[in-house]
Amino acid sequence: MIAVSTFSGKTVALFGLGGSGIATAQALVAGGARVVAWDDTQASVEKAASEGIPTGDLRDIDWASVSAFVLSPGVPLTHPVPHWSVDLARAAGVEIIGDVELFARERAAHAPDCPLIAITGTNGKSTTTALIAHILRSSGRDTQMGGNIGRAVLTLDPPKGERFYVIECSSYQIDLAPSLNPTVGILLNLTPDHLDRHGDMAGYAAIKERLVLQSDVAVVGVDDSFSSAIADRLSMNGHSVQRISRRLPVTDGLFADGPILFRAEAGAVTNLADLSGISTLRGSHNAQNACAAIAACLAVGVSLDDIIKAVADFPGLAHRMQPVAKRGRVVFVNDSKATNADATAPALSSYERIYWIAGGVSKEGGIASLIPLFANIARAYLIGRDADAFAETLEGAVPVTMSGTLEQAVAQAAGDAASDPAALVAVMLSPACASFDQYKNFEQRGEAFVSHVRALPNVDMLVRT
Repeated sequence: MIAVSTFSGKTVALFGLGGSGIATAQALVAGGARVVAWDDTQASVEKAASEGIPTGDLRDIDWASVSAFVLSPGVPLTHPVPHWSVDLARAAGVEIIGDVELFARERAAHAPDCPLIAITGTNGKSTTTALIAHILRSSGRDTQMGGNIGRAVLTLDPPKGERFYVIECSSYQIDLAPSLNPTVGILLNLTPDHLDRHGDMAGYAAIKERLVLQSDVAVVGVDDSFSSAIADRLSMNGHSVQRISRRLPVTDGLFADGPILFRAEAGAVTNLADLSGISTLRGSHNAQNACAAIAACLAVGVSLDDIIKAVADFPGLAHRMQPVAKRGRVVFVNDSKATNADATAPALSSYERIYWIAGGVSKEGGIASLIPLFANIARAYLIGRDADAFAETLEGAVPVTMSGTLEQAVAQAAGDAASDPAALVAVMLSPACASFDQYKNFEQRGEAFVSHVRALPNVDMLVRT
């Protein structure tokens, strides 16, 4: 845990007592702050109190005595309307911050020079974060990874000397972290997302821009117009910028041509790496993620040889285009994290012969946006509530089996894929749907997929769980 000493002896109000909220409250208490915490859900308040966190309704406190208000990133700050606790803090003139800001202040107070790589963007954040942490650990560096992935940032080990931090940041977290100043800030890409919380695309992009604006080195994807404009503004203001692209050459940075990665520097272009044999980094989206990770690690002093060795054995992330087993020419891929069509598109573009398991609770628009990728699907196996709607979209373009359950779909897809003569065949769970009609969450759905694959005869499992 990082004990938040920068508020020692001061009163801090906190709202939001989920997992990261409780961790934040505990870190403040450990650092000597006087905490009063609250949540709209009584069960959450009771759980926090049972863990020794001082609680109290923030509507009843003396806001004049409060030094800071710590807001959970899941609670509305501005849109669609500010939460009632935000209104109280603003009326009292109390600053509103989040857990990432508390981390930034602890780093500034105790180890301002310890390397910090912060990653944001609409898509690819988690893979890029995990890949960077893997490279740093493989090169022998003391590495802490957290934030919007895995561990809450204040549950990491305290900042010191040569300890490296790799922090995934959502737009909500950046909005509550005004002093966050990474050694390397990464902005991967920007597409419409969370607009209900940020008002419009311009507001969303402006928040993301803060992370790279305050970094020593900015690594910025330039494959969308918003991010490209941000890179240009940074360069015009004299900022150190490394541009990355998954489809276009750049003059100063890293780019991909298919699975081959290149580095452009001072007018010279060099070949960096070939991702074609790395199953956990298939697809052009992962080429961009790898470019970002390599650029960041080079910027903090990791040798290119150490980087390339680590990239080659990257294990990937669970439930994100994760190869979990093989049987002959057939690879079984767990992409349960794909809960909408946009998230499924990279998976369907990464293999040319797919036995696709999809369905559940569909998002608005269904799978119509995936029509250009239907040519890669040998057959679809539909499960869950909205299977009939998916079947209508697929009709005439892709053969369909109405499997109903994931267990049945795995058995059917595996049987059909076994007789496919292609050199590489994928049985892929990439549902393009939420899971809650049949599973508690996407993790449980992905674990069930792995379990059903494990039960097949003669499979070579690539994961332990």
